[in-house]
Amino acid sequence: MSPRLPSDEPGFAARVATNQAERLAQLAKTYDFIVCGAGSAGSVLARRLAENSAVQVLWIEAGGSDDRPSVMEPAAWPTNLGSETDWGFVAEPNPQINGRSMPMSMGKVLGGGSSINVMVWARGHRSDWDYFAQEAGDDSWNYEHVLGIYREIEDWQGAPDPLRRGVGGPVHVQPAPDPGPAALAMLNAALEMGIPTHQSPNGAMMEGPGGAAISDVLIRDGKRHSLFRAFAWPYLDRPNLTLLTHAQVNRVIVEGGRAVGVEVVRNGAVERFDAAHEVILSLGAIQTPTVLMRSGIGDGEELSRAGVRVLHRLPGVGRNLQDHVSFGCIWEYREPIAPRNSGSEATLYWKSDPALADPDLLFCQVEFPVPSPETADRGVPEHGWTMFAGLAHPKSRGRIHLQSGDLLSKPRIELNTFSHPDDLKAAVACVRLCRDLGNTRAFQHLVTREAMPGPLGQAEMERYVRDAAVTYWHQTCSAKMGRDEMSVVDNHLRVYGVQGLRIADGSIMPRVATGNTQAPCAIIGEKASRFIRGAHGL
Repeated sequence: MSPRLPSDEPGFAARVATNQAERLAQLAKTYDFIVCGAGSAGSVLARRLAENSAVQVLWIEAGGSDDRPSVMEPAAWPTNLGSETDWGFVAEPNPQINGRSMPMSMGKVLGGGSSINVMVWARGHRSDWDYFAQEAGDDSWNYEHVLGIYREIEDWQGAPDPLRRGVGGPVHVQPAPDPGPAALAMLNAALEMGIPTHQSPNGAMMEGPGGAAISDVLIRDGKRHSLFRAFAWPYLDRPNLTLLTHAQVNRVIVEGGRAVGVEVVRNGAVERFDAAHEVILSLGAIQTPTVLMRSGIGDGEELSRAGVRVLHRLPGVGRNLQDHVSFGCIWEYREPIAPRNSGSEATLYWKSDPALADPDLLFCQVEFPVPSPETADRGVPEHGWTMFAGLAHPKSRGRIHLQSGDLLSKPRIELNTFSHPDDLKAAVACVRLCRDLGNTRAFQHLVTREAMPGPLGQAEMERYVRDAAVTYWHQTCSAKMGRDEMSVVDNHLRVYGVQGLRIADGSIMPRVATGNTQAPCAIIGEKASRFIRGAHGL
């Protein structure tokens, strides 16, 4: 059992409810900081700013409470997809995936993606962080510096690794407890193929060519331990943190080249809140650029077409959109095996080409059959397991477009999966490696057959990956950090050309991190809080 925390006490939830009711009854017109979005990065940032009792923070979230079984029960995460806790975005039809429209789920609930995801904690590869530092021109983003932050925020429950893991922090991280037989078979399959295995995917494994390991997960006492619960929940009984739920940010109010507040739609009414110091957007890679564009910040031609008055030309807003695309390969069990934990307990990172220095493939095991709608007619076994074989570093780039400047106007999402020909080549290599893994001796005692894709020729395999392609829900990079003309924020996450405005979410990544994205988003929230506190002497 985990050590008890003050926020675990029976009376704490009542204190939070009382305090937040008082805060809402006394809503101010002006706060020191306004944090927009209660997802992974926003949860970290709101907590860190509220740690200073002299600072008044307004925290705005479009969704509602996370206190529901679909969020808190680890195995129930699929029930969030398409529900009220999901924004339910859908990308435009894409001819590269046979005209399909890719669903792009994102969390619309306290905790954001960290409340509806598969709870995997994946820090990103050393090369990711070193690339971020290079793009930003700032060594504080490199792997060695970020590793220190990870050690500070983790409460690691696995085998001691003092060089890479920390204890006593707010994030309760553990290897998936008592993993199922398919997860263990995957590690043996990797060894059979000459791929090394590791005690954790977040130690030495992500400093070299990759390998396989039991996944690290955010599960505490059998319940989801989202970044909202880890960071922000323990501070919601404080008088200087006001949480406004079921409130959607329409635009940032910019006057004289400075962000001075936000326009919010709540209960059907438009309200304005001002920020004495800064507005921070933590709305995710789809909503953050959309809000910027509705605010008049973005590509001039794009804004003019949407009927939005241009306040500041920033052509990179909405560009560089990236996501991990994956392809489900399915095997039939000899007999039913119930999923354990979240149903995703083992992971593997490897290379599509031995000449590559770093892993470019991402494999995530799921302990039940998950076809795409287009591959389901190939025959889905009643009982089986799926390997999601994915591209860790796709070269295709998408874009978020603004359709109109109307209140809460929805974006148009151009995902562009497979628009770069190298991605299709890597996808075929990825699925072939996946088939080799699943058909090793290690799995023979568990499975009767490979249900899909099976042994296909090149043309049929290309058709399969186009039909099978689905998202890992790792939408990122649409307001990237950097120094070129397509960059949106600088190394301190300040929006170029607009004072008092920062972005702290996955949209600032110059490229999508290797692996699941909630852990890198926690780092982005931490970095933002340190930049802000340093700038304002907090």
